Amino acid sequence: MNLSEDQIRELAIQAVKELGDKATPEAVQNYIENELAKSGKVQFNKNNTSGRVILTSFGLNATGIVSSITKTLSDCNCDILDISQKIMQEFFTMIMMIDISNSEKDLKDIQEEMNRIAESLKVKIYLQHEDVFRFMHRI
Repeated sequence: MNLSEDQIRELAIQAVKELGDKATPEAVQNYIENELAKSGKVQFNKNNTSGRVILTSFGLNATGIVSSITKTLSDCNCDILDISQKIMQEFFTMIMMIDISNSEKDLKDIQEEMNRIAESLKVKIYLQHEDVFRFMHRI
């Protein structure tokens, strides 16, 4: 399924306009997923239990960030397919490609686990389906 740059941009603009002050990254993601699913152009697994997801994390560096995130993913039976991590002075960034198809938990449950870890580590963690990540970052 191929969407043009203009179609993707228009969908993101539409999401931000309709969501207004509630246009968080998660809300925009959900809006785009719903619109694409309604259009029939993209079929998302309703339970979000299979496929690849992208995890992005950033914040002030502290001991145990990578360990905490990877331990939680392991506990959820997720497979890390690729990882890129960088520390620039006191700032930490990490991007992972993860396969959640063997997890008993769906994407929403794994996102909740990551939110708990993010809060305890005082970092930001975003988890998105690979397709949504691609669509949102082509804009």
